[in-house]
Amino acid sequence: MIVAGVMSGTSADGIDVAVVRILAKNRGLGLRLLAHEHFAYPKMVRQSILAAMNSSSARVADLTRLNFLLGELYAEAVASTLKRSHTNIDLVGCHGQTLYHQGDANSFFGRRIAATWQTGEGSIIAARLGVPVVSDFRPADMALGGSGAPLVPLLDVMFYAHRKLFRVLQNLGGIGNLTIIPPGSSLENMKRVIAFDTGPGNMVMDACAERLFHKPYDARGAIAARGRVVDMALKRALEHPFFRRKPPKSAGREEFGREFVAEFLSWCGSRARKADVMSTATALTATSIGMALRQGIAIAKVAPSELKGAEYVVSGGGVKNPTLMRMIADQVKPLGFRIRTSDELGLPSQAKEAVAFALLAYRTWHRQAGNVPTATGARRNAILGKISYA
Repeated sequence: MIVAGVMSGTSADGIDVAVVRILAKNRGLGLRLLAHEHFAYPKMVRQSILAAMNSSSARVADLTRLNFLLGELYAEAVASTLKRSHTNIDLVGCHGQTLYHQGDANSFFGRRIAATWQTGEGSIIAARLGVPVVSDFRPADMALGGSGAPLVPLLDVMFYAHRKLFRVLQNLGGIGNLTIIPPGSSLENMKRVIAFDTGPGNMVMDACAERLFHKPYDARGAIAARGRVVDMALKRALEHPFFRRKPPKSAGREEFGREFVAEFLSWCGSRARKADVMSTATALTATSIGMALRQGIAIAKVAPSELKGAEYVVSGGGVKNPTLMRMIADQVKPLGFRIRTSDELGLPSQAKEAVAFALLAYRTWHRQAGNVPTATGARRNAILGKISYA
């Protein structure tokens, strides 16, 4: 079966499409990446998405139109990828664009409610491409008490689990998340697999670059490399309640969006150079990752002998930031990890999450569970998503 996975991350920088051939084998599934493309959002669309994420006064009419517009853009992105790669597909798995994610239940009209919203109309995609579409993956997990994230661990275990090596998979999107995979893990044996969000990935860095330099991001971490970390600001940022919570846990712009960035800038102070602010934002991502890794290792009760030859495999847009990667290395190498990238192991860093949603769509189509309860906190496995037929 050939499936197109479509991913739009919390950075809201654009659309990733991965076309994947998935084959059933005697010992599970085989996966081959056939094509991958990235499509940047038009500037006005990105501004509209960010406004919808951060605004308490977003208009219902605009949100509704955005849902249908994104459906059109996703369909066009898939169609363009198929044309360039001369492939056809049987199915689409579309994560959608997260506008709001509250993984923990809070009081709402007398009820304890957890909620999430990924927009991008699946029916539009199905109608334009002429194939079924699986979308809206998170709610089924949340209905069973899970946080609805992260959902990538299924791919992490299938693609990266090793018979002898201990591996940690770190994604550096808008939000960072990790998956701890002890040796011998498999889709049939995920009892010790742990996954959770680590905190901001590129989100705070990108917001600072936009606020201070009118740039969408700090290309290759060049600005941060010229600065020095404002230690007091970093300390204040790491006091955020999210970092004290025990996994499973998930985060989004609700924790590290516009309001957090405004506070972060005030902690850095008016005397800090702009480059110092970027360096501090980069250190926040790296340090929070180090904290999360140590926490995860403790929860997984990893024996020191298991860490012999352990690999820390990084994917996502943050891989292109050498300054961030150096800071992360300072955090994880003392723990005994060898740093690698997803590209080295055969899956392009930028494609990984799109591939994950192709796999999840395949599982849904075959009525197979897609969540990992030890990662999301759900009471049991669940078949994820909703199907829109062509």
